[in-house]
Order: sequence, then structure tokens, then C-alpha cells
Amino acid sequence: MAVEIVGVMGGSGLYEMEDLTDVREVKLSTPFGEPSDAYITGTLGETEMVFLPRHGRGHRISPTEINFRANIWGMKQLGVTQILSVSAVGSMREEIEPGHFVVIDQFFDRTRHRPDTFFEKGVVAHVMFADPVCPHLRPLLVQAGREVGLTIHDGGTYLNMEGPQFSTRAESKIYRNWGVDVIGMTNLQEARLAREAELCYATIAMSTDYDCWHDAHDDVTVEAILEVMHRNVDNAKAVVRAVVPSLSGERSCTCQTALQHAIMTARDQIGPEARDRLGLLIQDYL
Repeated sequence: MAVEIVGVMGGSGLYEMEDLTDVREVKLSTPFGEPSDAYITGTLGETEMVFLPRHGRGHRISPTEINFRANIWGMKQLGVTQILSVSAVGSMREEIEPGHFVVIDQFFDRTRHRPDTFFEKGVVAHVMFADPVCPHLRPLLVQAGREVGLTIHDGGTYLNMEGPQFSTRAESKIYRNWGVDVIGMTNLQEARLAREAELCYATIAMSTDYDCWHDAHDDVTVEAILEVMHRNVDNAKAVVRAVVPSLSGERSCTCQTALQHAIMTARDQIGPEARDRLGLLIQDYL
């Protein structure tokens, strides 16, 4: 079987993985600046793993301030091939109760202030993104969640809002009418950049509240979110532990060749600076 290095992006409440052995910290610089924190590398069972808290340890970085490009670049630089993202979200559906988990299959972008591509300043690439979540990873996460006894919703649309403020009541009700299933602040940029970096990416979303659309429930508060989130963090770790053994081996997805036909810039027009800056991503296609 092929050797895989699995990356885990920890969200609100998930700042470490206690089960890792042979643990060490790796600090990286990237062409796009500094990642959120040092990467924690180690072994989970027989699988190499790289863990990064996207908000930094101590939750120092707001959603809009996260350097998504550096975070994904660092994963690629460390040899990661598949990323599992754990994220706290608000539910936009009655049936997705606080405490439930959703394995996302679509995203909708409502952000305004975030760089979300590696390809600029002399290199243009258009990756396919109609199906933004890896079709290999997604069913494995669903299966793993059910194996550990969680309530798992198979599929859902994640609306990525800007933040750090929560929604107004009008926004929440409009988003619900649009047909989205959950709302969060971080995962779309990760998914876009992972696809450009030819990494498999999937999100397991932890429902913490009903946002503010639900008249029969209290409006979303940080205290309520934290209470549910603390209960769910151990469940999220259990899913990661359960899914990791199934991630080695051949994959039929096209995530790993996403750039094969995506780079539009003529090769003789890609200058030395751009070749050096983006070499980690494009060296196989020059």
C-alpha cells in the first residue's frame, strides 16, 4: 500500500491530538507568510500525521486573519496528501441538531476579504471545483462517524461567511431560504487551496447551535457554542482515529492531478521568480 501522510486541520475547540506518538513541532516559513502555528507531526497507529490548529494555540487568530495559503502550503511541504478538516458550525436545518455532525459535500462563499488562490503574479490556473470535497475521503468519514456511534448527516452545503461576528437574524433567515445546511467561517478557503495544491480535502462539521433563525431556541452565544463544542471535540477525535487506518492505498479521485490541465499560462511566460515561488506546486508541469 502507498504511504500516506494525513493532515488534520483543527478548528474551534480542537487544538491538539493526544494520541500522537513520536511527536515533534515543525516551524515553517512559506512564500505566502507564516502559518497559524507550528505544525505538530507524529504517528497515529501506523499512519504519519500532521496537525495544525487553524486559529493557533490559544485561539489567537480570527477567521479573516487566518493565513490559509501558508497553512495549506505547509501541509504540502511536509508531504501531506490528504487533509481532514474538523470545524464547528451553526445549523441551518431543524434536523441537524446541536451535537450532530455533517460530512460536507458543497460550499457557498460569502467572504469578502480573503486571498484564496496560489495563482497570481504571472501564473494563471483554473482548477475544477464543481465538487469541492474529495469523493474518496468523504464516504470514509461518514462510515467512520457511524462506526463510533455519532449522528452523521451524509452531505450538506456549508455557507462560508466572513465573520468574526455572527449573522444578523435577517441574514440567517435568508441563508436558510437559500437551501444551505450549515454556516461557518473557515473551510471554503482551505478547500479551494487544497485543490490547487492537489491535496484531498474533506470536512467533518460539528453542529454547535441553530444560528439565530430558530425562534424556539436561544440566539447563538459563545457560551452555548462552547458547551456543545467541548462535548463534541472528543467525538471528532474519535472519528479521526477511526478513519485514519482506511486512508492508505490507491485513490481513484482526481484531486491529486487537479493542475494537470489547469495551468493556462504559457510555460515560456512563467518567469524565474514565479517558478521559484510556486515550484512546490507546479514543478511537475513545467
